[in-house]
Amino acid sequence: MADLAYTIPGLGSDDSRRLVESLQDRLHAMNDLHLTLKHAHWNVTGSRFIAVHEMLDPQVDLVRGYADDIAERIAQLGASPVGTPGRLVSDRSWSDYALGKADSQDHLRALDEVYNGVIASNRKAITLTGELDPMTEDMLIGQTAELEKFQWFMRAHLEGENA
Repeated sequence: MADLAYTIPGLGSDDSRRLVESLQDRLHAMNDLHLTLKHAHWNVTGSRFIAVHEMLDPQVDLVRGYADDIAERIAQLGASPVGTPGRLVSDRSWSDYALGKADSQDHLRALDEVYNGVIASNRKAITLTGELDPMTEDMLIGQTAELEKFQWFMRAHLEGENA
C-alpha cells in the first residue's frame, strides 16, 4: 500500500492509493519497454536493419518521456515513484525479453507481443483511472494512442513477410 504525503483536492486517500498502485505498474512497464526497445535497437540485424534500427530510437525517447510523466503524476498524487531496476524486476508480472542478436523481423514479432501486453495493461489502467481521475485517464489515453500507433508501424513491417 502506497504511503501518501498528501492527496490531490477532491481525491480521497483510498482512491489516490489505487491510482498510485496502478501508475506504479505502468511506470515499471514503461521503464521495461524503453530498455527493451533500446536492446532491440542494438541487436537488430538483417536486410531491414537500418529501417528498424532507426525506427526504434524515437520510440525509446517517447516511452522514456512517458515514464517521466507517470512518475511525476505519482509524485503529484502524494506518493514516491519507484524507478529502481530491482523493484521493476521483482514487481513485474511479465517475462524478460528473450531475443539477443536477431533478424529485424524476429525482433518486430517479439516486440509486437510486448506491445500487446503493455497496451492491454494500459487499457485496464485507463478503465480504473476513468472511474477515479480524469487527468490521469487523459494522460494514459494519450500515451496508449501513441503506443498503438507505433505497434501499427511495426506490424506494417511484418505484413509483407508472407507475400
